[in-house]
Amino acid sequence: MPSVSIPKVMRGVQMKNFGGPAVLQYRTDLPVPVPRDSEVLIKNDFIGINYVDVFILAHWDDGICRWRNHRPRSRGHRSVSPGSVNDLQVGDRVVWLAMGGYAEYTAVPAAGGIGLWLCQLLKALGAKTIGTAGTAEKIQLAKENGVDFVINYREEKDLVKRVEEITEGHGVDVVYDGIGKDQTENNMNVIAKDGTIVTYGVASGIPPPISPARLATKNVRLVGPGESALMRSVGTPHEFGKWCAKLFDAIAKDEISVRIHGTYPLSEIVMVHQDLEGRKTTGKVLVKP
Repeated sequence: MPSVSIPKVMRGVQMKNFGGPAVLQYRTDLPVPVPRDSEVLIKNDFIGINYVDVFILAHWDDGICRWRNHRPRSRGHRSVSPGSVNDLQVGDRVVWLAMGGYAEYTAVPAAGGIGLWLCQLLKALGAKTIGTAGTAEKIQLAKENGVDFVINYREEKDLVKRVEEITEGHGVDVVYDGIGKDQTENNMNVIAKDGTIVTYGVASGIPPPISPARLATKNVRLVGPGESALMRSVGTPHEFGKWCAKLFDAIAKDEISVRIHGTYPLSEIVMVHQDLEGRKTTGKVLVKP
């Protein structure tokens, strides 16, 4: 088993209150976390940033959820904790999804660019797809990643009508929604009878409740929202590992491509959030500690 030297302090980001990017404080003197039972300590090679992080930073201060002092939702890293947990050994390369990602090191439970990937996966399954985008660059990217019809939501005055035209009045059988609140009405208006609405993001806010009576008018199934639903669907560490392996196998075989917008140093975390907030990014945004 290889030996590793773990420092006492690390680089990381803290936030003492919610607000805009300016509340994120880059530090070089944070204590390295100590893993508890059934946790491993990860040395983060790269940190994945999501648009939902912008929303949580700015708005999620209403008692529904509070995060640890440095940020959640990061992935793609190396195990360095002593001992073995769930067959993990020191030096193993891992991908993880948990809390506390804006740092050099994170202690995480061992159990544990979506839009573009979704386009490719649906295309591989033979689905006819309709996508929305707000810039010419993103429209072109959507087409390159397999979308059959792309609607510019900044220019289209009646998105629902356009979807009805494309589907010849049928509507769509499945909606995949990473926007949240602002798309709730559109989702219900474009979904076909016996359709499914899958929510996986809250970029514009938490979707409002939809009454069972309204869902019943089209016999619509609502799935989500967010990470908790994902974790429930994969159930066990074995199932999670199985589906991760399928995803990475597809990437390795070039069945789906990964677009990286850019890699920022952790010290520029404020700029990262400003670029996300300003819709300046396309594809996956990475941060290197």
